Formats: sequence, C-alpha cells, structure tokens
Amino acid sequence: MTVHATERAARTGGARSAAPAAPVVTGIGVTAPNGLGTEAWWAAVLRGESGIGPVTRFDAGQYPAKLAGEIRDFAPERHVPSRLLAQTDQMTRLALTAADEALADAGVDPAELPAYAAGVVTAGSAGGFEFGQRELQALWSKGGQYVSAYQSFAWFYAVNTGQISIRNGLRGPSGVLVTEQAGGLDAVAQARRQIRKGVRLLVTGGVDSSLCPWGWAAHLAGGELTEVADPARAYLPFSEAASGHVAGEGGALLVLEDADAAEARGARVYGTVPGYAATFDPAPGSGGAPRLRAAAEQALGEAGLTPAEVDVVFADAAGRRDADRAEAEAVAGIFGEHGVPVTAPKTMTGRLAAGGAALDLAAALLALRDQVIPPTAHVTAPAGDCPIDLVTAARRPAEGLRTALVLARGRGGFNSAMVVRAAG
Repeated sequence: MTVHATERAARTGGARSAAPAAPVVTGIGVTAPNGLGTEAWWAAVLRGESGIGPVTRFDAGQYPAKLAGEIRDFAPERHVPSRLLAQTDQMTRLALTAADEALADAGVDPAELPAYAAGVVTAGSAGGFEFGQRELQALWSKGGQYVSAYQSFAWFYAVNTGQISIRNGLRGPSGVLVTEQAGGLDAVAQARRQIRKGVRLLVTGGVDSSLCPWGWAAHLAGGELTEVADPARAYLPFSEAASGHVAGEGGALLVLEDADAAEARGARVYGTVPGYAATFDPAPGSGGAPRLRAAAEQALGEAGLTPAEVDVVFADAAGRRDADRAEAEAVAGIFGEHGVPVTAPKTMTGRLAAGGAALDLAAALLALRDQVIPPTAHVTAPAGDCPIDLVTAARRPAEGLRTALVLARGRGGFNSAMVVRAAG
C-alpha cells in the first residue's frame, strides 16, 4: 500500500525547523540504452521499455554471457566535434553528450560564468577500455609507432572530468571518484562539498562504458553476470529467479548549483540534495554485517528526515539472491516490511558501473517532478525473503511524492545513500 507524503509527515508529529538551503539540481543529461537524451529515456522508462538485448558491439558467441545494455542509436559524429573523435573512447563521447545536454537544460552558458566559479566531478570505473584495447592490439600486431598518443589519457578513468572541463571552460575545482556502482552518488556528494566551499556550479554524476572484449573479460571475471539469454528473464533483482545482472553503458550528468545562485538567475529546479552518507562493508569472512542500512540512516539523518517522510526508494538491485536479500532486509529494517515503495528502473538498462547510481538519481528527480514511480521491468513479484513493496509491471502514480532515497553499492564493499527532495 502506498503512503502519501502528507500522511507520512502527519506521523512524524508535525512540522520541523527549516534546514539550511541544500544544493539544487538545475540540469540533467542522459545517455542510456533505452533512450538517448533525458526525455526520450524517461518516456521509455515510464513505458517499461527495456534497452537490454544481444551484444552487437562485438562477437559474444564465445562467451557465456551474451546480453548487454547497449546504446544503439548513438552516432558520436552528431554530438562530438570531429577533432575530439580521434582522442576519445565511447565512454567519453557519451559523457560529453550528457554534459552538453545538462548544461543546456540548466540554461547555463559556461562562458558567462566568472573564472573558477564552476567545476566538474564525475565518477569513473573502467576507463576507456574500448580505446585501450584498440591501441594494445596495434602495439602487439604492428608496433609501438602505431599506438596513438591519445592512449596516454583516453583510457584513464578521470578522462571524462578532464574532457568536460576543457570543452566547457570549467576551470573550478574538479575531480573523479572511483567506487564502481556507488560512484554516481559519491561524485554528487563531492560536488556538494565544493558548493559548500563557495563554488557556484558543478557538472557531476557518472557515465561509463566497457562493452568490448577486453571489458567483457573483466565483467566475466567478476562472476556476477547472468548467463540467461532471454532479455526479459536475465536481470530480475529481488526475484526468486535472480541469476546475476546484465552489464550496460551510459549514465547521467547533473548540473548541481548553489541554491541562492540558482534562485538569483531564475533557474528551474528539479530538486534539492539535502542528505548523503557512505559506509564500507567489513572484510569478507570477518563476520561483520553489511552496512548499507547504516548509510541510508545516516543520509536521512543529515537531511533531517525520518523514515516516515520518505516516499520512494530507488534500489541498488544487484540481481543476486544473497545481495538482493541483504538490501531488502536493510530497507525493511528502516521502513518496515512493505513499508515504502521500492523500484529499480535499471532493469531496463542493466547495471552501468559508474553511471548507474547517477542515472537512478536522475530518475528519482524526474519521479518527483512527474509524481510517478517508474516500474521494475520484467520482475513480477519479489521473493518471499525480500519483504519490500516492489513497484513492478507498470508505473505507479504517487500523488504527494516529495522525497526519494537512492541506494547504491559498489564492488569492494562501497555503500552510498542519497536523499533528494522536490523543489519548493
């Protein structure tokens, strides 16, 4: 049963004191397997339309996993200057495209900003694997003189931050976070810190891509890819039939802005980011419990909110029975069994490494804007040991939607949680 925000607030015992103004999101740019561009992707998500299918980027016939979330309608020459095509990987071309959209959506012309007033913080994971593979092949088949000089940076996990900064003249504080699937939230959190220090605006989030044989070998070595060949049955988080995840490419970049600066220029605001926390799981075999729940509780605490004030949770949704059970237990421990709607729209894209949580953050902001919770495609019902109110099959209208909690877990024990609230 859905509980509206007004009902939740009533349970907390009335109004609370006003919190300091949190940074605001004024622009969104998306590149995703089921839609290139924010509105195209969001419309596909609300239709429950998946972008997962057989790998086409290379011959995957010899591998046990044969599905991916590929961005099939992306023509880089339409989005990236020709001079950059020779020096960029697919990952960076997607990131530049998302950054352009986010800045345009925010109504920001970087050339009009004061020097050092804006920066870039992105999340990285694999780096430019496809570019790197091509250059390594040239090295071993032809010789070092055939290796591009751009290999020195095109493979690097920080390259998206650098290329976005250079292209847009964003000379303020910049950086990159490397925490795999949790990276998108961690990057936005670092951008928040910079805004608190006086930076006016940051482009932040994550975009990733490693759909090439070299990258595929790394995905397979992780042991978490599903080998199911049916796109509708492959990635089923929280389901009894969960068998792993599907890898994908893409992500989202956001324009995060000082609230007063955004108000002064009359910017349209998607929402605020009042709370965040990160924790680390104990070492495997140590007997310690996972700490995703602690991250969520600390994020709510920073935002000054109680669990009753959260209207929807965007789940990490690992797609493995043990990890799904642990996440469901964390959510139920905070909100009660079936106590809050939970969704995982990444079932339509696959897990996007550094781009995944940033895309969930974009989905959460648009859900608040449109008063609707997107579906968890392909999953018909959660398993009995996952006592959550999973939104399946179709989107769920949600009048009074004000607050969303986004959860993410990265390989190596990273946990992150971020709270977003509707504007106004």
